[in-house]
Amino acid sequence: MDDGELVLPSAGPDAISFDTALAAVLGYARGRRPLHFRSPSNPAGRWVTVPAFGYERFDRQPVPAGPLGEQDILTAEGLHGRLDPAGWTAMKAVLDEVAPLADAATDRAIGRPFWDLPDDEFSVLAEPGTVGAELRRIWQHCEVTPEVSPPHVAAALHHRHPDLFPLVVRATRWQLLPHVREGDSGVEAVVHRELRANEAAFVRLEQESALGLSRLRLHDVLLWLSGTLRLTHAVALAKDARPG
Repeated sequence: MDDGELVLPSAGPDAISFDTALAAVLGYARGRRPLHFRSPSNPAGRWVTVPAFGYERFDRQPVPAGPLGEQDILTAEGLHGRLDPAGWTAMKAVLDEVAPLADAATDRAIGRPFWDLPDDEFSVLAEPGTVGAELRRIWQHCEVTPEVSPPHVAAALHHRHPDLFPLVVRATRWQLLPHVREGDSGVEAVVHRELRANEAAFVRLEQESALGLSRLRLHDVLLWLSGTLRLTHAVALAKDARPG
């Protein structure tokens, strides 16, 4: 495919023009919304503008050093919201438990980004030990662990390895599931196919958006905006954010 449009069946039946995709991701990054803020020094409150989406709170946060831990939880909360005490404790424990699975996926990739991995890495026919198998094991472990929020775990892993771990939430998972084919190791196989099929457009989107987002994250942003009916709003926010 050329770089003039993105054909993403998971996001909808119609191709997304490049201009629309670029405006949407810029709106995600730069768009702002009004918030009425009150404080002890200003009990009457005043209107302020805050980022409309999670780019500043999540994507631009520095990557922590050392093993997965509390800083990763804080970063994930910047995207998905605060965890209650039980959820925080559960996530801290589960990060220790999934760390070996994440390391296995990283080792298997041997430095290759998600979109450069061969198709077999997302096929059950090539298991065990594939990247897709390890990603599925992480998700399954989180789903069966009480009090754990799988989207927060996915966000923590993606922020650590934005070129390898997809950022999947409930809304985007439901968008991807109908496109899973027989033999796929999971919904990640759908993301992989769409990235490979639209390589030229995603390379151009990385370059022209200049947001520092990997094409894996750009795919997630477009899918999430489309699946949650926010795409048009993000495009409008990009226009409002333009200088002059």
